[in-house]
Amino acid sequence: MKRTFLITGVVLGLVGILLGAYGAHGLEKLVDSKGLESFETGVRYQMYHAFFFLFVGLWGGVHGKSEVVLYRLTLTGVILFSASIYILVIGKALSFDLKYLGPVTPVGGILLIFSWIFLAYCISTKKRVNNPSNTV
Repeated sequence: MKRTFLITGVVLGLVGILLGAYGAHGLEKLVDSKGLESFETGVRYQMYHAFFFLFVGLWGGVHGKSEVVLYRLTLTGVILFSASIYILVIGKALSFDLKYLGPVTPVGGILLIFSWIFLAYCISTKKRVNNPSNTV
């Protein structure tokens, strides 16, 4: 599962860079400054969580069911939060009325908050071992 965390972090980072470039060089011609700011927020939070996945994958301190829960919670949060922002902004630029997706964004944000809380729980309950490479 460590590899899954690392691959997910890399993919989220890559897509975040691509979407950030699109927002800076292509989207600015299609949406107003508020839409561009929203899009950038989605990219920024996606990038934060790319680093989150990389950290968890490299740290290796989460195991078993906790690892699965943390992965699903975080990935679902990123998808609901960032992707809903992307869809809302691009949809508005294309004159689609997608306002009904608005409530999805805060649900994703809540899942991201819970993923950080759960990571804190995993870190605080990790048993220390005399081996320095396994300590927090």
